[in-house]
Amino acid sequence: MTRKMTSGTIIIITFALTIVMAIVAIGLGSVRIPIPEILQTIFGTTSEDVHNTIIFDIRMPRVLLAMIIGANIAISGALLQAVMGNPLADPGLTGVTSGAAVFVLVIMLAMPEYTNFIPIAAFIGGLLAALIVYSLAWKRNGISPITIILSGVAVNALAGGAMGYLSIMYSDRLPAAVQWMNGSLAAKGNNSLYMILPYAIVGWIASIFAIRKANIIRMGDQVASNLGEKVNRIRILLSLIAVFLAAISVATIGMIGFVGLIVPHMARFLVGSNYKYLLPMSMALGALVLLVADTGGRTLFAPMDIPAGILMAVIGGPYFLYLMRRRGF
Repeated sequence: MTRKMTSGTIIIITFALTIVMAIVAIGLGSVRIPIPEILQTIFGTTSEDVHNTIIFDIRMPRVLLAMIIGANIAISGALLQAVMGNPLADPGLTGVTSGAAVFVLVIMLAMPEYTNFIPIAAFIGGLLAALIVYSLAWKRNGISPITIILSGVAVNALAGGAMGYLSIMYSDRLPAAVQWMNGSLAAKGNNSLYMILPYAIVGWIASIFAIRKANIIRMGDQVASNLGEKVNRIRILLSLIAVFLAAISVATIGMIGFVGLIVPHMARFLVGSNYKYLLPMSMALGALVLLVADTGGRTLFAPMDIPAGILMAVIGGPYFLYLMRRRGF
C-alpha cells in the first residue's frame, strides 16, 4: 500500500470516528437518547417533540460548534508551525488567542452595544499579537524558535494584565463573560453556529488553497527562495489565514488552549509532514479532540459543566512541557 493510500485511509477513518463521536455526544446528557432514536430524529422518521428540541436546539448546535472550532484551531496551529518553523507554535502560545481575547473583552464589557463587531475585533487583536511576536522573533538568519516562545509569553502576560484590568473596571458586567473567558460551549446555540459557520468555511477554503505554500515554506527560507517564492509574502498569507481561524473561534467561545499545539503533532505522526495530508488530518483530529473534551466536561462532572478550555489546559500543559524537554528548548 502506498503512502498516499495509507494517509488517505487514515484521514477518512478519523473523519468517520468524528462523526460517530458526534452522534454519541448528542445522546449523552441529563436525558439519555439512544443512537437509533437520534438517527430517527435527525432523518425525520419520528415525531418525538421532546427529542427534536433537545437534539436540534440544544445538543446538535453545541456538538457542531465544538467540531468547527476544534478544526479551526488545529488548522491555525498547523499553519503557524509552518510560518514560524517551530513545532511549539500555536495560537495560544504565540499570543494570538490572548490578543484576540483582549479586543473581544473590550467590546463585551466596555462597548456591549457593538457586539456585532466582535469577530472583526478578534481578528484585529489576534493579528496585532502575531505581528508583535513575529517582529520580536525575527533575526537576520531566520526566526529563532526560543524567541517565539519568549515573545509569546510576553504578549500573553500583557494580554492577561489587560484582561485583568478590564475585569476590575467592569466587574459589574463580568459574570456574563466568565464562561466565555474559560472557553465554554455551554448555552451556545444555533445563533453562535450560524455566526461562525460562514467565516469557518471561508477560512477552510483559504487554507486548502494555501497547502502548496505551506509545503514550500516548511522546507526552509533558502529552498523557498531558490524556487522563486517570496518567503515573507508566504508568511504573511499563511499568518492571515491562521489568525483569522483562531480569532473567529475566540470570538465565539473564548480561549481554547493547546488544541493548535497537540493536534498537528498527532496528525504529523499519523500522516507525515506533507500539508496535503497534514491539513485535513489536523482538521479531523481537531474536531474530534475538542468534541471529546467538551463532551467529557459536561458529562463526566455532571451536573457541573466544566469548560472545554479548562480541560484542554489540564491536558495540554504537561504535553507542552514534554515537547520542550524532548526537543531540548
